[in-house]
Amino acid sequence: MAKKKAGGRIFRCSSCGYSQPKWLGRCPGCGEWNTLEEQFQEADFTPGFASSAAAVRQTDEAHPIPLEQVEVHDTVRITTGISEFDRVLGGGAVKRSAVLIGGEPGIGKSTLLLQAAAAAAAAAAGAVGQRTLYVSGEESAGQIRGRADRLGIPLKNIELLCTNSVENIEKVLNNLNPLIVIIDSVQTLFSPQAGTIPGTINQLKYCANELVQWVKERDAALFLTAHVTKEGVIAGPKVLEHMVDTVISFERNEDDVRFLRALKNRFGSVDELGIFRMDEKGLAAVQDPSALFIIQRQGELPAGSATVPVFEGSRVFMVEIQALTVPAKGTMTRVFSDKIDSARVSRVAAVLEKRIGLRFSDQDIYINVAGGIRLREPAIDLALALALYSARTDIPAHKNEAFIGELSLAGEIRPVRRLKPLIKTAQSLGFTQLYVPAASGDGDEPEPAMQGISRVENLAETIKHAFGTGK
Repeated sequence: MAKKKAGGRIFRCSSCGYSQPKWLGRCPGCGEWNTLEEQFQEADFTPGFASSAAAVRQTDEAHPIPLEQVEVHDTVRITTGISEFDRVLGGGAVKRSAVLIGGEPGIGKSTLLLQAAAAAAAAAAGAVGQRTLYVSGEESAGQIRGRADRLGIPLKNIELLCTNSVENIEKVLNNLNPLIVIIDSVQTLFSPQAGTIPGTINQLKYCANELVQWVKERDAALFLTAHVTKEGVIAGPKVLEHMVDTVISFERNEDDVRFLRALKNRFGSVDELGIFRMDEKGLAAVQDPSALFIIQRQGELPAGSATVPVFEGSRVFMVEIQALTVPAKGTMTRVFSDKIDSARVSRVAAVLEKRIGLRFSDQDIYINVAGGIRLREPAIDLALALALYSARTDIPAHKNEAFIGELSLAGEIRPVRRLKPLIKTAQSLGFTQLYVPAASGDGDEPEPAMQGISRVENLAETIKHAFGTGK
């Protein structure tokens, strides 16, 4: 088969990058219609997903080595200077790693990274070559300088580059060799090697891969910001999340509180939660958030509220679960819950209906968590059940009570892990009556004589003690 001569035409898909010598209405690679565009090929051409001008990179021949002979190097981390950010990263950004941060527009991704760049530059002041490169493809240099002045951010040792060309970025990186590289955002990057249309899937994959490969070969850390869809997931191909070492989600509640959570972390835990407040000086880390999600009331609790201590990483927070039940307006009942999985709410309501005899099948259920934090811990089941019971019967729980335990389908209170730190935090914040499983998941059950601790074995027993009602 004869090869296409240099200077011939090819047709490349603007969506996936598939190339072939003839035009087709539908791309064989991704199935999209009318995406093949004419381009001129300067080198020998092979149909498929080969890169454009530089079809195949020439690399040194690779040889396998026995795993037992591989040397283990200690993980070297770069502190960002922001405690909550470092906590989510696992103690700081690891050298030769890439971090992808996703969040909705205006949530504070650029502000967070600009503050982190300034803090890291200040921490490395005086060190040779410890500079930070901030690349913006969305804002002008004047806009970024205006934000820095408004937030009072020191500007020393921060280099600013406003471009969306990957080739220009790589030239600057090779000349500057910075310690920290910030790309804001990855969706704005463009390279003619990946097609003629910016923002396509092929552009995202190619440009991100170029930058990740650069940082893997040097003692630097790469931060990429990314937009999210209306469903809250990072926009673009899932392969971006596979390319990087850490994926962080930036979320907000209805107030000025921001949550930073790791969805993937090759060098640390994904259980840690970073909490910030947004004010006129930018994002400020919340140092002691233990009681951040408790509503301070002068009187008693309203019906439909129950409190539970939960683990988020290495810290314990006290949160208030709020429930409301109203008669369904149609033949189908609905569950409205965005902070707790609606399937879990339906399951707990079914257990209450079966084991307690309290009907929920004709009720619409609304669930909220004070402070806007998302709850996934199994230990919240008992508090959720008590909140639903209180809302349905209109009987409030006592203000100083907290409920800990996982609920089985049989109505049993199953043990939970790390029970003692949960109890300690609740008692330190003034909760004098705690309902806990009869045994902890770690095998170290609380002492029977502990003041204010009621060990319960099933849901009916808990409701009887807490409300004086039930079976």
